[in-house]
Amino acid sequence: MTERDEEREERIEMRIIVDAYTVEEQAYGWHAYLDDTMDFPFQARCVTEREESPLKEDETVSVVGMSSTEPTLSQQYVTVEWMDRKLGVPLGQLEPVDVGDDTKQAIEDWHYWLER
Repeated sequence: MTERDEEREERIEMRIIVDAYTVEEQAYGWHAYLDDTMDFPFQARCVTEREESPLKEDETVSVVGMSSTEPTLSQQYVTVEWMDRKLGVPLGQLEPVDVGDDTKQAIEDWHYWLER
């Protein structure tokens, strides 16, 4: 299990899931935070292959926005450009490549949440 990060925990509690009383509201809080914080488009590398995604490990894609796929507390999807198509893939399988601090922090916050 990932070691507790107090600064990250406070950001999650006070900014991301604040005023969210149901699981669905928390999922949409994450969706809004990621959408507002990440600077699209950006490059990301696939770090793990997933059954619900066609991406292969080490493949690099352009992330162009948040996906319209229903967010959950265990899965947030982003839209990527892949083989002349746009499709939603789990953010959890991606690692940012040469991105700004805000985008990097947002993705690290989500990965932290998944690991906790």
